[in-house]
Amino acid sequence: MNGEQKITSSHRERLAVVYLRQSSMAQVREHTESTTRQYGLAGEATRLGWAPGDVQVIDTDLGISGRFGVAREGFRDLVSLVCRGEAGAIFGIEISRLARSNADVGRLIEFARITDTLLIDSDGVYDPADVNDRMLLGLKGTMGEVELHVMAGRLQAAKRAAAARGELRTPLPVGYVHDAGEVVIDPDAEVQAAIADVFAGFAATGSAYGVVAVFAGRRFPLRAYGGAWAGQLRWGHLTHARVVGVLKNPAYAGAYVHGRYGSRRSVDEDGTVRTMMFERPRAEWPVLIKDHHEGYITWAGYLANEAKLAANRTNTGARPPREGCALCQGIITCGSCGKPMRANYHTGQRPAYECSSRADRLTTPTCRSVAAATVDAAVAAALLDALTPGQVALALSAADQVTDRHQRVSRAAELAVERARYEADRAERSFHQVEPENRLVASTLEARWESRLAALAEAEQSLEAARDLLPPLPSRAELEKLAADLPALWHAPTTSSKDRKRLLRTLVADVTLLPEPDPGKARIGIRWHTGATDELTVARAIHPGTAKRSPSRAVEMIRDLGPVTPTAELAEKLNAAGLTTGHGRPFDVKAVQWIRHAYKIPAPAPYGSGEISVTEAARRLGCSTGVIYYWIDAAQLDARRGPGNRLCLSWNDRIEAACRHRIDRSGHLTPTRQARHR
Repeated sequence: MNGEQKITSSHRERLAVVYLRQSSMAQVREHTESTTRQYGLAGEATRLGWAPGDVQVIDTDLGISGRFGVAREGFRDLVSLVCRGEAGAIFGIEISRLARSNADVGRLIEFARITDTLLIDSDGVYDPADVNDRMLLGLKGTMGEVELHVMAGRLQAAKRAAAARGELRTPLPVGYVHDAGEVVIDPDAEVQAAIADVFAGFAATGSAYGVVAVFAGRRFPLRAYGGAWAGQLRWGHLTHARVVGVLKNPAYAGAYVHGRYGSRRSVDEDGTVRTMMFERPRAEWPVLIKDHHEGYITWAGYLANEAKLAANRTNTGARPPREGCALCQGIITCGSCGKPMRANYHTGQRPAYECSSRADRLTTPTCRSVAAATVDAAVAAALLDALTPGQVALALSAADQVTDRHQRVSRAAELAVERARYEADRAERSFHQVEPENRLVASTLEARWESRLAALAEAEQSLEAARDLLPPLPSRAELEKLAADLPALWHAPTTSSKDRKRLLRTLVADVTLLPEPDPGKARIGIRWHTGATDELTVARAIHPGTAKRSPSRAVEMIRDLGPVTPTAELAEKLNAAGLTTGHGRPFDVKAVQWIRHAYKIPAPAPYGSGEISVTEAARRLGCSTGVIYYWIDAAQLDARRGPGNRLCLSWNDRIEAACRHRIDRSGHLTPTRQARHR
């Protein structure tokens, strides 16, 4: 291998790092030879003098793109090893292809130069401290980037040309298949019926959730693309997201569309570059070919469905102001099914966390909603409790250790700056010591001084770059002040909900609502960013209507005495026991009657032995109740007022016989007798 003489014992005393990368899992599956060659670099490191135990393979980035801004854990670990001075050499199939971005590769090469780390690939050994090697690496990286740009440009131009003709073959949504280059409806009748029923269900219900309800207990097809199930038809539950995806897909209206989605990049505050997908407005679609193939609906039907979906998302009425803000929104999940929980605002705009599976009718028996205030209060209390003086002391100690670690990481760069500053100062002293008349010597020393100053500036830039990799740490005084003021800061009225959320997320990684058989309690799991976990059990908030119910002691008393005690007497006993209703008022007959009705507590029998009701007496005699009331008013029947102000008649065979005799003698009550007297 070219340049093996550059490898010294100092390099072999440190790690030989073998970095593996392939852009996609498809390449990992299909290009196995490349993967094998990369793993084989560990043997090459051993051949060049490293002990097998000192060879470290980083392969966590297999299947992850090397584009700029893509989070690559393996590449971060590689840079960290280099900055700490633990890596003696980096092995790769082609060093210039460690990343797709020259900025990433250039930064790694600069760190390797500062820490005296070699770069080794199949072409030879490169020493970043050697200007020729560094220039060669930069040239190869630039050529590789240009090559990729040209290749990508040609591929994209060919794709756009094929798409403009409607001939670019792309994955089809379920319900369509390719047949001899044409897009045709899936010949599977069950698939056709399922797709058609989605549109029919939306026309009938007017909402995507209504379609989900229509498909309750019914399967929906899915065509798998990639992986072990590539090309196969799979069946599963129809979710709300899939319904919306079907309704908004113009392919079902027989249209061919290319460029419906685009991507844009953004930079976070910490410098992380993120790529996000977005949907272009229909007027900005690069390619739209109507009547390209047979559709399940017409283009007019597609536009109508799109407008109806947009109308469903628009809130036509003004919402009242929300009383609370769900602090844990976005980081809380349901432990029963593993789905995220979202905040829904109910009566009074009070938030509650509900499992997202509910909308798709996939909830488990233990998936429950919970008032957001219950979870937020418990998590906030745990957050504030974690910042006790003892915990703060541990945090300050950990901060000191992190500070020391940061200092060790940048020590190599600091030493390089010190050496460059010494060389610059020495060159400056030499220049000032020469006689001004000796211009030949003075010009040489001046040039040397300028070169040393340039080297110093370069070393200082490298030091700044090394420090930029490490997050800034607050001072010990700032940490102590923050810990002392945090409870007051949290509860201050000037602290917004957004600030509380931001503060919560600095320490809490996620929150899980764990299954709890007791419906009156909630079990909450908290996972901190440190990896530690806590579990809390709290009482659920009581609904305002439930909170105004009569005390359980009063209900139990009515349950015990109610079947044998009249209602009025029972109200007196409740008041004598010092009990009140849920509204804080004394008990009366109506309050006791309501509790009897709500809890199905029977009242005592109102009639004693030898007593019947007015209705029963009228039934036995075959007359109206008015006759009975008349006899009571005329003192011809004995009656008393019983429980509930009911009339209780004394009754026996003698009284019944007397009543019948009275009826027989009455011409008014016995019309046949009145006719005989005439």
